[in-house]
Amino acid sequence: MKRKALKRWTCLVMGLALVAAGAARAQAPAPAGYPAKTVRIVVGFPPGGGVDLMARTFAQRLTAALGQPVIVETRVGAAGNIAADHVAKSAPDGHTLLVTSTVHPINATLFSKLPFDPVKDFAPISTVASAPDCIATHPSLPSRTLAELVKMARARPEAVSYASSGSGTVMHVGMELFLSMAQIKMLHVPYNGSGPSSVAVMGGQVPVLSTSLGSALQQARAGKLRMLAVTSAQRTPLAPEYPTAAEAVPLPGYEAITWLGMLAPAGTPPAIVNRLNAEIGRSLEQREVREILANNAYDPFPNTPGGFANLIQSELAKWGKVIRATGARAD
Repeated sequence: MKRKALKRWTCLVMGLALVAAGAARAQAPAPAGYPAKTVRIVVGFPPGGGVDLMARTFAQRLTAALGQPVIVETRVGAAGNIAADHVAKSAPDGHTLLVTSTVHPINATLFSKLPFDPVKDFAPISTVASAPDCIATHPSLPSRTLAELVKMARARPEAVSYASSGSGTVMHVGMELFLSMAQIKMLHVPYNGSGPSSVAVMGGQVPVLSTSLGSALQQARAGKLRMLAVTSAQRTPLAPEYPTAAEAVPLPGYEAITWLGMLAPAGTPPAIVNRLNAEIGRSLEQREVREILANNAYDPFPNTPGGFANLIQSELAKWGKVIRATGARAD
């Protein structure tokens, strides 16, 4: 009876919290005169990728919500650092924003010197989406489960290699965290992107693949790859048939996800940050937006500015430790 009462109370509190959050979004005031001109969302990665997709998805919704054009501006280079530096040095008036990913805190350690501070030079607005990565193999590899792959690697230290989309990517450092926690070693073979790394494993050039779920899911379901596990803390509803790495080995506490979020220059007025946060939250409730995310293997990831700031701080510590331990540097 006590457990039932506690469950009812918990549900009531959660319900009230959701209502309060919705009310806060509905009541978020529009800062006087904002926006006064076109809003630019800067992206540091090529068109067609996940960061670009999220930027364009929210640019369209923000255009309708803010009453001014919101456009996407691409500034590719240095693993997103060129775009980040541009936004960090832009006027803090809400007219220049950055959509980035987990690479933002990773770059803080991966690069020996950055022209900006990844924390002090930005005002977090909200995370928008997240996606697990995955560990897969060529179908011919004898290991049919992640636990069997770990056993093989322990028996043959550094004789097993894995492909990733490049040094310093989430797929690289996430796999290195897994290897460290599992107390095994594999040889890292970096490629220039998820496409080439997947092709290398499907072609039998490298036996193991660490990549994004979205880039591997179709190939796995077609039998061209053998999916062993996803790297999120819980199974993803996008592919519930695959276990998490934490449960497959088992390896309690292991998690390596790719998140995407929006930042503004430091000093941007809180009223503008809160307005943008509210509009992102409303957009993530739209069925069309959720379908876009699901079709690209992303889950909605709404957040508060403070929650996003805490995430960046925790990711800085987490990935910094992995990068220093592996000695990974930017290519």
